[in-house]
Amino acid sequence: MIYTKKGDDGTTSLADGTRVSKASQRVEAYGTVDELGAHIALLIEMSRPLMPEQVRFLQRVQNELFVVQSRLATADLQVMKQMPQLATGAVENIEHQIDLLTSQLPPMKAFVIPGGTVASAQCHVCRTVCRRAERNIVALSASCDEEQKKDIFSMQQYINRLSDFLFVMARRLVLVEQKEEIFWHPE
Repeated sequence: MIYTKKGDDGTTSLADGTRVSKASQRVEAYGTVDELGAHIALLIEMSRPLMPEQVRFLQRVQNELFVVQSRLATADLQVMKQMPQLATGAVENIEHQIDLLTSQLPPMKAFVIPGGTVASAQCHVCRTVCRRAERNIVALSASCDEEQKKDIFSMQQYINRLSDFLFVMARRLVLVEQKEEIFWHPE
């Protein structure tokens, strides 16, 4: 059954069964990661014919974001320890993709303004939602004990690196579509 009516009072269940306010920092953190995954889905569809290797990478990222969401949606450390974790090397995989794309880009001459192509603009939407997810994860971490902070740090690092990847992918998409990047020129 899709509807249970239990959330009508403004609460929701975490993965460990704990009921919390839908306005809690934990729900905000994993909800923003969920939003990011949906935006990435649209980016995948827009980028599929343009950058197939990065599309495959983003499909992997979507799976990793589910790991992040499930861990963020768990307040009980013992339950969290039984859940899937980000694979060893997940951050390094993102760094590899960043390095690959960066090698195909001209040096930046100024701040980049989002746009240039539809796919690039969507990539910037993903990047900004990713940055919001990172801010929410940092805020959640501030309210956790030291052991939970260690676990959250790996997710925070992953999300931070992912936003960097999305920035360079946005730049690369503009060039793949043979358009001009838009640079900020203060007046």
